[in-house]
Amino acid sequence: MDDDSDYPSGPWIGFYLYEANSIRHRQELTLNFKQGNLSGDGLDGVGAFIIRGKYARETREVWWTKNYLGGHAVFYRGFREGKGIWGTWEINSFARGGFKIWPKALGAGEDETEAAEADAPVELVGQNVESKG
Repeated sequence: MDDDSDYPSGPWIGFYLYEANSIRHRQELTLNFKQGNLSGDGLDGVGAFIIRGKYARETREVWWTKNYLGGHAVFYRGFREGKGIWGTWEINSFARGGFKIWPKALGAGEDETEAAEADAPVELVGQNVESKG
């Protein structure tokens, strides 16, 4: 069976955090889960991106690379729990933080989404990397 209710394909929403602060940066994604493969695209304060990755139903682990169009790549690793996926992201060893995403249809975490919408725009990652130097 290709479809799995724990991994619904379609629109997802959520946020990511930088290690040094708790400001939630909103992200919107369209994800396709099929036979252990994950693909999709999305948009956040940094820009548009493409996602390619994998998921394991048995361990509930999900991992992917978020490639910004014409820009840098971010590695995500998380776990499917409750109504969403939570975990960590990393750009090499320069920057890291946490994230949480959930299927938009579930409406889970709408209060978190509203808080993310109110946040200031994301700093350019290049500036963040230089400051960690």
